[in-house]
Amino acid sequence: MAVVDEQAQALMHTAFSPIVRESGDISAGVFDIDGNMLAQAVTGTPGHINTMAESVKHFLEVIPRKTMRPGDTFMTNDPWLGSGHLNDFVLVQPCFQRRKLVGLVSCTSHLIDLGGLGMGPDGSDVYDEGLLIPPMRLVEGGEINQTLMALIKSNSRTPFQNEGDIYALIACCEVAHKRLREMMSEFGIVSLSEVGAYIYAVSRAASEAAINTAPAGTYSNRMMIDGYDFEIELAASLTLGNGEITVDFNGSSSCSKFGINVPLNYATAYSVFGLRCIFAPEVPNNAGALAPFRVTAPLGCIVNAPRPVPVAQRHIIGQLLPDVVLGCLRRALPGKIPAEGSSCMYDLPLRGGFDATSSENATRFAVELTHNGGTGARPGKDGLSVTAFPSGVYGSQVEVTESTAPLLLRRRELRTDSGGAGRFRGGLGQIIEIESREGQPFDLFGTVDRVKYPARGCFGGLDGARGQLALASGRRLKGKGKQQIPAGETLVFQTPGGGGYGDPRKRKPQLVAQDYAAGLISKRALKRDYGVMLKSDGSVDLAATRRQRKS
Repeated sequence: MAVVDEQAQALMHTAFSPIVRESGDISAGVFDIDGNMLAQAVTGTPGHINTMAESVKHFLEVIPRKTMRPGDTFMTNDPWLGSGHLNDFVLVQPCFQRRKLVGLVSCTSHLIDLGGLGMGPDGSDVYDEGLLIPPMRLVEGGEINQTLMALIKSNSRTPFQNEGDIYALIACCEVAHKRLREMMSEFGIVSLSEVGAYIYAVSRAASEAAINTAPAGTYSNRMMIDGYDFEIELAASLTLGNGEITVDFNGSSSCSKFGINVPLNYATAYSVFGLRCIFAPEVPNNAGALAPFRVTAPLGCIVNAPRPVPVAQRHIIGQLLPDVVLGCLRRALPGKIPAEGSSCMYDLPLRGGFDATSSENATRFAVELTHNGGTGARPGKDGLSVTAFPSGVYGSQVEVTESTAPLLLRRRELRTDSGGAGRFRGGLGQIIEIESREGQPFDLFGTVDRVKYPARGCFGGLDGARGQLALASGRRLKGKGKQQIPAGETLVFQTPGGGGYGDPRKRKPQLVAQDYAAGLISKRALKRDYGVMLKSDGSVDLAATRRQRKS
């Protein structure tokens, strides 16, 4: 764990792109020579971590171990072998001790731009979306593959950032390699096989024991979401028993013609993460902890997208899957499963200065802002406001955004009444206003959901507020697709809130009064949803509240 945590920090400290450096859109891990993950850094996103757990095995299928040499580093961004879309680069470096292969280290991070249509969902296939690199040598014997680097830089609107991020990924592997060798020397370990087998066995046993505490059976759940060209139904059937869980997405909608489709590796990553939050979350993430979980889906459905359908925005649906699978367990495990949350991060790729409508002196930029909504209320606790669950990707900072692009953030604040009312209130979303600092038009690539269908409350809790994209002048924008923000206009986006848990009228009146005083709920919601009446001094009028709640 010490090795991989230092490995992750090396990547974040040296990365050029703000989404990596500031928001932590990464993963880092150590593997045995068979590609089994022994440890992963505690920072990072499940879409990178749990896909990386399988990616290393794909490298071993293409690049035999006997051909690996000290100083080699391999790379791919193949969505079906890596982490689901072209913008994520996965690197693998073999580790040698006394010239003997003893393990592998790997890391993943997000690159801002790889040509094509960019990070929007409008591609007709994966080839529209950018440059695809199969598993190949990025570094051979310590020498960078300059031809590959030149191709990557030539196919990007942000070549400087991409080059820096690739060197940061290499440095991340180098740090892990060095620290792993030092650790093995310190403890006199010549092979990771024995400690790896122990990690696998203990982690799997603990996970299986946790699963066996739940009642065996098959449980189902369905969820409607916005989609793009059509509304999408996500259907899941979860079978639990004998220390194992299988999730089957049979019955889910078919693939879209737009880039919101999800490769099965990414769907598996988030589905399993949701389940790991319930079953033995204290067990470190590794091959053993992941082994009892299996995810299946018919080829061609929205969460098992076949090559080469477009997948640039696979995270929109992928990050909703923890809510889908946990919904299967809500009745089986009462008191353990939260209400639905906003779930999919409000990922806003913005680009300016490349369009013919821009003036000659307009600054060219391509950034990807990540912001979050509220989580669902939990049994016994309110939901968390503006929190990156399940992605783990921190919200983009105002100062960093303004220092890396010609943008001005006019407003960023919690969104009153966005958390679903309940005995335990859903977490709040936020309101953010952005405009061009140069008065230039810029492009928004809409990549959000929960605009039509909100996060649902449970056990009497109310739904969270829906998300919204709009211009300050009042025009509503679509949740998905490329749209231009005209010169002089302000983009206003509101992230969704989480669903409430339990009857709102059973919430303690004092807590409701505190929420009102803090601006988290309005005076209208105070009475309408919670049935709480206040005195002129702001304290709770208990007699009036009792009458209101009975009416």
